[in-house]
Amino acid sequence: MGANGTVAKHYGQGAAMEVCSAEQGHTAASKCFDDDGRLKRTGTMWTASAHIITAVIGSGVLSLAWAIAQLGWVAGPAVMLLFSLVTYYTSALLSDCYRSGDETTGKRNYTYMDAVNANLSGVKVQVCGFLQYANIVGVAIGYTIAASISMLAIKRANCFHVDGHVNPCHISSTPYMIIFGVAEIFFSQIPDFDQISWLSILAAIMSFTYSTIGLGLGIVQVVANKGVKGSLTGISIGVVTPMDKVWRSLQAFGDIAFAYSYSLILIEIQDTLRAPPPSESKVMRRATVVSVATTTLFYMLCGCMGYAAFGDNAPGNLLTGFGFYEPFWLLDIANAAIVVHLVGAYQVYCQPLFAFVEKWAQQRWPDSSFITGEIQLSIVSSGFKLNLFRLTWRSTFVVATTVVSMLLPFFNDVVGFLGAIGFWPLTVYFPVEMYIVQKKIPKWSSQWVCLQLLSLGCLIITIASAAGSIAGIMSDLKVYKPFSTTD
Repeated sequence: MGANGTVAKHYGQGAAMEVCSAEQGHTAASKCFDDDGRLKRTGTMWTASAHIITAVIGSGVLSLAWAIAQLGWVAGPAVMLLFSLVTYYTSALLSDCYRSGDETTGKRNYTYMDAVNANLSGVKVQVCGFLQYANIVGVAIGYTIAASISMLAIKRANCFHVDGHVNPCHISSTPYMIIFGVAEIFFSQIPDFDQISWLSILAAIMSFTYSTIGLGLGIVQVVANKGVKGSLTGISIGVVTPMDKVWRSLQAFGDIAFAYSYSLILIEIQDTLRAPPPSESKVMRRATVVSVATTTLFYMLCGCMGYAAFGDNAPGNLLTGFGFYEPFWLLDIANAAIVVHLVGAYQVYCQPLFAFVEKWAQQRWPDSSFITGEIQLSIVSSGFKLNLFRLTWRSTFVVATTVVSMLLPFFNDVVGFLGAIGFWPLTVYFPVEMYIVQKKIPKWSSQWVCLQLLSLGCLIITIASAAGSIAGIMSDLKVYKPFSTTD
């Protein structure tokens, strides 16, 4: 796929090109355009790090105390560190596949699918596309659930504060899912990654805000307990049955995998970086180091401190499971920060799917004014143009994911399942296979064998984690009634 087969990075790009040509002529093309003829990219290591942190430090961080409670003080942090190292290593492999051939002058691959198509072939491309976009849909559903739970928690925290902890404060999450969906319909009209950098930066700040509050409350609870709770092996058999211990431990692996899941949008983030030197892959490696190290530090602190505070009773969602009741206003701030963050994270994750469908529609009906036409909105900034197909398609997508979220509001189990099914193929298998082809690594060489063993080990973890999460969802479905109030 070349530049002609991709969606324009800006719907108003043609006007900008005319300005460049009119003001500076053909000799200044290199000042206005990159080597693929597109307007110059302006992304830096810091904007890429913000995109990654926005995608990674999501709702998953709040389930880590529960995950560590299932695994214990030894296996919990060890598994978290393992996933961080695997994510960093495979992300570095994937970043090398942004350009085919030379890392500074080779043909660009604009999306994850483009990279797979350039390096692999046949059924693998179709399988990758299905998994990537299915995972994006799943993440959108998961984030809608998480956002509604946080909005619900604000209401319940105020209820508990006024009426006391004895009052069950039964409230339905459905209205809050609708509110979140309406907000996403509005923000989904932002055309692409380049124009949501400000939203990513805001969301990254929010993620640090609620993570810091969760960490602080955990420390206060440990001090109040006059000691650290928890055990070396996690929740004890007796508190749960031996089979439940197995399923919960496997689900914990999925939760931790989800907390590091962002490889499926790495290439799209890398495509926002300004042109070499240095090469985009080198900048992306630095961004990955910064973001993965930062998120791992926060994960360790929040997850471990949450487990230390509550031990085996660590809630599935640290700030909404009501391990903490006071100060209620601080919980409100933390949960509001979660909602703002998830608004941005939803957009960061869904942009590749939005672009894929819009590119297909433009190729299928290039002469349709509904598909390609634009309407200038004078009530907004002068640079924004509304596309009717974008409005219709993205709004429909948001409505669909919101409705599904209303039917399946199981935060921990959904998070674990998404992490499990997306981790091996998108974070490990395809990056490893593409890197082998890109670097022409000989079959059965020591490097080839090590990469295949890494892939095999992660496949086993994925299958086990998915089984644990499915068991949890089946258990929840036995007692769940759609659109009912929340206990």
